[in-house]
Amino acid sequence: MASFTLQGIPVSRGITIGRAHLLRPAAMDVKHYLVAQEQVEAEVERLQRAIDAVQLDLQSIWSELPTDAPTELGAFLDVHALILSDPMVSEAPLDIIRTRHYNAEWALVTQVDVLSAQFDEIEDEYLRERKADIQQVAERVLKVLTGSADQLPRAVGVDEQNANMIVVAKDISPADMMQFRDVAFTGFVTDEGGTNSHTAIVSRSLGIPAVVGLGNASHLIRQDDWLIIDSDAGVVIVAPSPLLIEQYRQQQAVLLKARKKLGKLKKTPAISLDGIEVTLLANIELPEDAHAALEAGASGVGLFRSEFLFMGRTGVEQHLPSEEEQFLAYKQAVQTMKGRPVTIRTLDVGADKPLEHGEHNILNPALGLRAIRYCLKEPQIFLTQLRAILRASAFGTVHILIPMIAHAFEIDQSLAMIEQAKESLRIERIAFDENVQVGAMIEIPAAALSLPMFVKKLDFLSIGTNDLIQYTLAIDRADHEVAHLYNDTHPAILQLLSMTVSAAEKAAIPVAICGGMAGDIKLTRLLIGMGFRELSMPAALLPEIKQEILNTNIAALEPSVKKILRTYDPQVIQELLAEVRELRLLH
Repeated sequence: MASFTLQGIPVSRGITIGRAHLLRPAAMDVKHYLVAQEQVEAEVERLQRAIDAVQLDLQSIWSELPTDAPTELGAFLDVHALILSDPMVSEAPLDIIRTRHYNAEWALVTQVDVLSAQFDEIEDEYLRERKADIQQVAERVLKVLTGSADQLPRAVGVDEQNANMIVVAKDISPADMMQFRDVAFTGFVTDEGGTNSHTAIVSRSLGIPAVVGLGNASHLIRQDDWLIIDSDAGVVIVAPSPLLIEQYRQQQAVLLKARKKLGKLKKTPAISLDGIEVTLLANIELPEDAHAALEAGASGVGLFRSEFLFMGRTGVEQHLPSEEEQFLAYKQAVQTMKGRPVTIRTLDVGADKPLEHGEHNILNPALGLRAIRYCLKEPQIFLTQLRAILRASAFGTVHILIPMIAHAFEIDQSLAMIEQAKESLRIERIAFDENVQVGAMIEIPAAALSLPMFVKKLDFLSIGTNDLIQYTLAIDRADHEVAHLYNDTHPAILQLLSMTVSAAEKAAIPVAICGGMAGDIKLTRLLIGMGFRELSMPAALLPEIKQEILNTNIAALEPSVKKILRTYDPQVIQELLAEVRELRLLH
């Protein structure tokens, strides 16, 4: 196969090399996970039992055929039995389990893909159509497998030699992204999505290279194709030559060495050349992520996206997380951070983050019932979460962050609900921090334009730049068709950021940025030059942002930043930003 290159939108940093794993359409969708070495033979036996069960089933159907049944029906059953006994179907998937550690369903589908591609090359039309028979046989085996698959434990601790798979899909939902956390995938490639789609956000939080918005990558790339992702350049190279692979492996080694060097800054405070300290925080999705935040040297958690505790819950877990389950998750994160503050955002679902359970399924667009609007409409769900967060505050410093605030009454109702949760805990004599701080996400232009009515009631502000840009520029950040219009340095965005930091300074309350701009090293000097002193980002990005701050004289930046804020010409803004990045700023 000839090599070719696809150009998309870079959404994270780094280089990865591996084989393509195509997420199949729902009709042929199966679970994908790697099996630990000690579980391999048990997985082989599971597939063998399923094959044997289907073989017995086919024999039983054949023996029970009525005498007036068409002869072709018996012949087709014979063909299916022969296919199932063919080593290419019955043995090759077992070898895949043993060599690649794929789970049984995945191994079977992988082999069927290989056979199907071979049949597509056959000129004889009749033989070519036998591909359908192979797929039908495979589906029978899959039905047996999926009936018991949920009972198997999820594999963990797989050898790194197997960690060379790159997910290729039309798009990946936030819930699906979280599923891949426990599997050894090293990159993501999607047809859809933009710079701040949730695929992009989660890939950055995992420190995994990703390129999105490729258009038709999932149709051009075949299962098991070798891929190189250069996520700095937004490039995916398909079927690269061995020489090219070796060149990129060398680049990988250089990047890894640089990353290890940055790791030495872990305990170094982020203090600029002129002595101004910037607090660097981490964004997390699940409590386990707090460990990575600590390892990266974060001063705390600036954004705990609590909705990921609510998503992707199916089967026997098809329900909302209980207060106790939430409490234990929040407590784990708080204790892991060892006294450093943990800011927990209350449930932010809707739009591109629907819940996946029964009556609470949310399919509303970005302008619909989401975030605080949903929580105030479902007070019992909101109250349960607030009680869990407050209980966790007894074990460390916790801040409560309310998303998508636009109206004064939303703040009033939220504060009333927090007080109700506190009172219920007091009655039950359950410990919590009476002085827990409450802040609001500034992600709707209306909030940024009317901050004086909010700041007197709040302890802090946190700017969600991803949604702020989406709502200001009227762009769906998950829609690749308009992704090119998403512009984080649009004059309107810069004005809203400047207004917010000024209002916070006037009210003497902290203001942080926890959206994508906080982790973009190209914008670090701009943001700290505007006056921001708290930045929250994926833990993987924190070391390089810290190094940028250590090499910056903030006072020397201010004249250039003021020029940028007085400018409304996009090209001039980009030229000035380039100058700011290249300034040699001495103490």
